[in-house]
Amino acid sequence: MKTVALSLLGISLDNRGKGKKRWERWRPTISLCQQDDLLIERMELIFPPQFQQLADEVSRDIKVISPQTKVRHHHIAQTDPWDFESVYADLHDFARHYSFDLEKENYLIHITTGTHVAQICLYLLTEANYLRGRLIQTSPVPNNGSQRSTYQIIDLDLSKYDRIASRFSKEHIEGAAQLKGGIETKNKLFNKTIAQLEQVSIRSHHPILLTGSTGTGKTALAKRIFQLKKQRGQLTGFLVEVNCATLRGDNAMSALFGHIKGAFTGAVNNRQGLLLEADRGVLFLDEIGELGLDEQAMLLRAIEEKSFTPFGSDKTVSSNFQLISGTNRDLFVQVKKGLFRADLLARINLWTYCLPCLKQRLEDLEPNIDYELEQFSLQSGSLIGFNTAAREKYIKFATSPLTEWAANFRDLNASITRMATLAPGGRITIDIVEDEIQRLKKNWGKIIKLKKKNQINPLIKQPIDLFDQVQVEEVIKICQNSASAAEAGRVLFNISRQNKTSNNDSHRLTQFLKKFGLSFDELKKKI
Repeated sequence: MKTVALSLLGISLDNRGKGKKRWERWRPTISLCQQDDLLIERMELIFPPQFQQLADEVSRDIKVISPQTKVRHHHIAQTDPWDFESVYADLHDFARHYSFDLEKENYLIHITTGTHVAQICLYLLTEANYLRGRLIQTSPVPNNGSQRSTYQIIDLDLSKYDRIASRFSKEHIEGAAQLKGGIETKNKLFNKTIAQLEQVSIRSHHPILLTGSTGTGKTALAKRIFQLKKQRGQLTGFLVEVNCATLRGDNAMSALFGHIKGAFTGAVNNRQGLLLEADRGVLFLDEIGELGLDEQAMLLRAIEEKSFTPFGSDKTVSSNFQLISGTNRDLFVQVKKGLFRADLLARINLWTYCLPCLKQRLEDLEPNIDYELEQFSLQSGSLIGFNTAAREKYIKFATSPLTEWAANFRDLNASITRMATLAPGGRITIDIVEDEIQRLKKNWGKIIKLKKKNQINPLIKQPIDLFDQVQVEEVIKICQNSASAAEAGRVLFNISRQNKTSNNDSHRLTQFLKKFGLSFDELKKKI
């Protein structure tokens, strides 16, 4: 494969001396073509058009010392070589339009010439893979007195460097441990989730969606994500959190987006709003599925454009925040019901992580018990622990598949808090454990009864509102007690059918059942 070098013309370093004297001085671009073990078969020389004369001279000199090297010229504007934005734009434009042939050519990006700004831009463009090659740096041989030099190729695949790779691995492990609150966990699904989330937290500023049942730790995890990003220098702002279930009507708009004085009754002063408070930080919207559709529309604009309009104002304000959302609802079902915007879900669903419930993580229960005891001890100022027999009994009960853990880690926190509070001399005894077990069983028994009472008919395969459920339950009973769909229709539409010139009760019934994935024939078979 051919070796191609892309190099900025060194306005100063490549322009050293006149006549024969120029051969006595080190010139980086020339020296790149003088390496005994590196043949540059083509040199792409990049420079502003006003330095064409120097470029021609360098090209002639390259032909003298390396006749097999072909030199091609490329003009870039570079009106201000020290303006980062314009230099990057010029080099980015060059990279986008340059035709790389990776199957036939290897590319070296020379970062010895040009201003420090230009060198940084070349590095960034190579690291981002706009410039499809490896970096090469040249330097003069000390005390040589000629333009001879050495070179070093810098490969940006950092995984090839053992010390760097081990350092990144250590940082990754530390970051994952931080997201887990320092609690050792064995659950494979949870550990896999945290491992990826650690990378996303420090590499992405896009929205993160945390789903899972109430009490699975969404709020705690959002706080730890913020702390990790803050620690790694990703943020300079604050963590602003709000439970969207507490926001209704004008209060929702005002709380999120702020308002101006007089925007509505009671708005006696201007209000900044949570989105503006989260500028350069993180906004955590817990239970985002509870937001109204109007608020969802404004939130979508704020995420995409980093700007929004406070309630009652005609002026747009900006806020560059990262959004973390939490929900215990299935937002896709909410979209189907018309309660959540599909475009907003698509925007916040880039990085979605479902946190497993405590019953799915029973292997992690024991270290979480120790964590809760440690937290209680820190808050109370006294060391709390189990007697050996008491600990064994509690863990045996807690890790049993028969336990409900209805509120997940909130249940566990409450349970440990009760036992630790009642522990005489800081020791949780077997009597305290037995009382706590009975309390938990009693609480969970009530929940199980309530679930059974509100259980949806197993014939209904999709989640539906209680309003629809009441109707469908009665329709199912009538269908199962009727000989035909027409008979069931006459019973169900006994009033409205009298006002129709043509009665097709079975069709009306069929259409109603179809909305809920049911059919008359299937209902009759299930009797």
